[in-house]
Amino acid sequence: MPSIALFGAAGAIGQSLAAALRQQGRAYRVVGRNAASLRQTFGADPLAEIATWNPDVAGSIEAAAHGVDTLVYLVGVNYWQFQLHPELMRKTLEGAIAAGVRRIVLIGTVYPYGKARTLPVAEDHPREPHTFKGRMRKAQEDLLLQAHAQGRIEATVLRLPDFYGPGVHNSLLHGAFEAAAHGGRADMIGPLDRPHEFVYVPDVGPVVARLIDTPQAFGRVWHLAGAGATTQRDIVSEIERLSGRPLKLRVAGKTALRLAGLFSPLMRELAEMHYLLTDPLIMDDSALHTLLGPIAKTPYAQGIRATLDAARAGAGSVMNSSPQLHTLLGPIAKTPYAQGIRATLDAARAGAGSVMNSSPQQATA
Repeated sequence: MPSIALFGAAGAIGQSLAAALRQQGRAYRVVGRNAASLRQTFGADPLAEIATWNPDVAGSIEAAAHGVDTLVYLVGVNYWQFQLHPELMRKTLEGAIAAGVRRIVLIGTVYPYGKARTLPVAEDHPREPHTFKGRMRKAQEDLLLQAHAQGRIEATVLRLPDFYGPGVHNSLLHGAFEAAAHGGRADMIGPLDRPHEFVYVPDVGPVVARLIDTPQAFGRVWHLAGAGATTQRDIVSEIERLSGRPLKLRVAGKTALRLAGLFSPLMRELAEMHYLLTDPLIMDDSALHTLLGPIAKTPYAQGIRATLDAARAGAGSVMNSSPQLHTLLGPIAKTPYAQGIRATLDAARAGAGSVMNSSPQQATA
């Protein structure tokens, strides 16, 4: 029976961690809502055990965590439904503790900090979130760390910056890679010239695998920074150098996002977090280096080349659809984020009405 469970395994970071565990020859359990999707992603790996959960069903979390020593929490929610984060964490903690799980690792974000007072930001920087999503992420962390302080479970948080990599669609940089690989216009969110950092997704899994084996890691928060500060403009320039031609850019600022937010919940929520592109938040991860020793980080030039090669090869999203649904319906057209953002902005600029007047709750019912 695997001693490690990845809750929310189908995302980019979950797949990176699964690859690291596979390389070590360690069995692991992948947990998600859709068994077919998990089988499609992990079914070929004999080390992967597939389990499903439904946090709204009593006993489901405890069953999914049964026999596990360490739970890695990677569960995401819709960007416009961040109010779900604290309650999902509460339910997961209760189920995990009931199942006898000893340790839990939360893969977190920089949202709880709010705006940076000083740079770089170390783990002892005050958490002063001024956004709703930041407050929800802080509440999620608080539940976890309180459970640790109470001796109910050992817990730690690993905070990450924005990320990119082969097959990663949910990235600020995705539009640029797609435009370079397949032509068309690159839709991006600006400004492009402010300092920012990105962690290369394949670098994350090996770090998490080492963290869960380090008893001293539990009881506090850690940072894993990117490969240094850069800018979106610098990354676009490197993509252009590799592709041998300039990219056609269309850059949306906060005003455009707010306008588009009248028609799209995603655009509305992106506008709330736009400060992260205007007020740099660069992470200091020296404490993690002290804890774990040397940490391999892929230089931007190398990561950009690998991501561009994957885009040219038509690498699919790290999150795959249910094969049964494709078998039932045949080919299913899916709009990439960059194309969807472009269409939403075009509609907003034209003053078009919403194509869906439903609330977020109705959209996910």
